Amino acid sequence: MKSLKTSIFAAACLLAIPAQATTVSGIEIADNIKPAQDTLVLNGAGVRSKFFIDLYVGSLYLSQPSQQLDDILAQPSVAVRLNITSGMITSDKMKAAIIEGFDDATDGDTQAIQPQIDAFMALFSDEIKQNDQFTLLAQKQTGVTAYKNGQAQDTISGEAFRQALLKIWLGDQPAQKSLKKAMLGQ
Repeated sequence: MKSLKTSIFAAACLLAIPAQATTVSGIEIADNIKPAQDTLVLNGAGVRSKFFIDLYVGSLYLSQPSQQLDDILAQPSVAVRLNITSGMITSDKMKAAIIEGFDDATDGDTQAIQPQIDAFMALFSDEIKQNDQFTLLAQKQTGVTAYKNGQAQDTISGEAFRQALLKIWLGDQPAQKSLKKAMLGQ
């Protein structure tokens, strides 16, 4: 009887402890975000690193959780959030990485979406600092709206562009395989 009371007391104590937010590489990851009308839920988050240095934390937010690229691309709203964790990321380095990402996401054929890529690159002209946050809201109806530190920057339309952008992190040749896996919640 004593062990039953102890077990019940322990269970009650555990239930009273508030749930802690997810933290990845020192960045607190929100369980859900609402960059526009829709509330999106966290699907997964992980770290993009290079040469043993954490560069940013990437988080994927979806209308409905999924681990399948086709399902994610079909959703009306998807958001990728990048929290910059390193002062080593500069505007030029970010642009170079994104250009490489689009090249990988399109199997080297960016010609059809080059005007959108050029417009997107302009969003990274300002200085990028540690603790900056970029949210890329990809909506089927309107295109990709980029937010920097919560402020809307621009919206770039085009379904092919929207899909190529998401494939930078979730496609067959992602920015980093371990980050893709983490963002897919695997």
